[in-house]
Amino acid sequence: MGHLSQIEQLLPELRAYARSICGPAESPEDLVQDAIERALRHETRPGRMDELRPWMFRVIRNLHYDELRKRRVRREYIAVQKRLMDESDGTGSEGRDVLIRLAFEKLMPETREVLFLIDIMGFKYAEAAEIMNVPIGTVMSRISRARKELLRRIKGDDQDEEQAKQTQ
Repeated sequence: MGHLSQIEQLLPELRAYARSICGPAESPEDLVQDAIERALRHETRPGRMDELRPWMFRVIRNLHYDELRKRRVRREYIAVQKRLMDESDGTGSEGRDVLIRLAFEKLMPETREVLFLIDIMGFKYAEAAEIMNVPIGTVMSRISRARKELLRRIKGDDQDEEQAKQTQ
């Protein structure tokens, strides 16, 4: 029996499990599809049904909790940025969001990439290093510089730089 037909046999159970662990804002069907996709790409997936079944449940569980962790990190990142803006000026929350977004967009693409992967998406340094195909030390130094640069721009310290560009 091929892997695909084994997975097809497990579909009702996988869907039921995904429904049991997903919250109202999540899609159990998407979770199952992502798990199947990952299983089909994984070269060392178990061959026997009695091993494949628990393995597939673990894949679904891991994908689910990875997504929850990423959402939590994004929420925390946004909360931190809002707090920083509260401390730096009296703008309303919509204004702060716009300022953060504008500051983020002004960053160099390399700087935005590392902030996005680590602070917004919640990847670990090693994961981001693998995605960007650079050593982990490079990720660590880039994220440090990127965070400082974003804060500098949020606080408005980039105005002199902008004026210098306009006068050239």
